[in-house]
Amino acid sequence: MSRRAKHTSHENHERWLISYADFITLLFAFFVVMFASSHADKKKAGKVSASVKQALEQGHMPTAFINMMGRNRPPEAQDPEKAPENAFPDGVLLDSAKAALTELTPSLKSLTNALEEEIKQGKVSINLEPRGLVVSLKEAAFFPPAGDVIKPSAYPIIGKIAASAGKLRNRVLLEGHTDAMPISNDRFRSNWDLSAARAIAMLNLLSGRFELPAGRLSVAGYADTVPLADNATAEGRQQNRRVDVVFLNESMSKSQPGRR
Repeated sequence: MSRRAKHTSHENHERWLISYADFITLLFAFFVVMFASSHADKKKAGKVSASVKQALEQGHMPTAFINMMGRNRPPEAQDPEKAPENAFPDGVLLDSAKAALTELTPSLKSLTNALEEEIKQGKVSINLEPRGLVVSLKEAAFFPPAGDVIKPSAYPIIGKIAASAGKLRNRVLLEGHTDAMPISNDRFRSNWDLSAARAIAMLNLLSGRFELPAGRLSVAGYADTVPLADNATAEGRQQNRRVDVVFLNESMSKSQPGRR
């Protein structure tokens, strides 16, 4: 009985082409996704922000809501076509804005009513931002030039703000801001010292005279690093000299030390 001779199988040296083709295909898909993300998403996010802002304007919502979408961002970031890639990071801005609207709208309305006269006089401004409700106290109405002692005439205004804060559980951040003019006197060596001292003075008044829990308060001094207007003009410098009382929304409060 004859046996058939076994044919030796030859190794296929071209099998690597299949894996290589798969790799090239996946690599191509990866770069397509990366390209689309870097060019399309920022415009899409910008258009979403612009649409929300337009809806707010047409709906006759308070100016504070509208400022929330564009305040403290450079002019190019407010233009969807010129927005830098980090202007709208993963929708964080819109998510935070939604949280601020939900939590702090009642406080915005009550404070706007309570401080109506002071707002008209330019002593105070109120804005709802993604991080929370910001009450800006202008220097001229609250502090002497280059000083950190709060004027007694400003106590009734601060009392209204403290009354609103007492109804909330939100953390309150007190931020001192100055203009860009250098300062150096017997008490303050720089604008950093002045801005921090004014924030501390506000903390002491709120926790002492108005009995707000000190554990809910924190301070920060920014000197001239966060301007609202151009420091090249007297009007701009006047706007920049301020203390901001920030009612942080819940998501921002959790990011503060001691909160989880």
